[in-house]
Amino acid sequence: MGLMKVFSGSEILALALKERLEAVGIDTLLKNNIQSARLGGFGGTDLAVELFIEEVLYGKASPVIEEFRMSI
Repeated sequence: MGLMKVFSGSEILALALKERLEAVGIDTLLKNNIQSARLGGFGGTDLAVELFIEEVLYGKASPVIEEFRMSI
């Protein structure tokens, strides 16, 4: 059982997808490289936020992710 990256992009979009996935009972892990870089004293890019789910939940998450991608 491992983690799978399902989104990489802006923080706003990552948080929106995170909310949709958690609304259907899928736990997520948000990796915010923007904040990490800022705290380390480095610059970051706008596409430095990644969203992960457990691989075994991809079947359940896939329709939510596809609907989200079609809406942006």
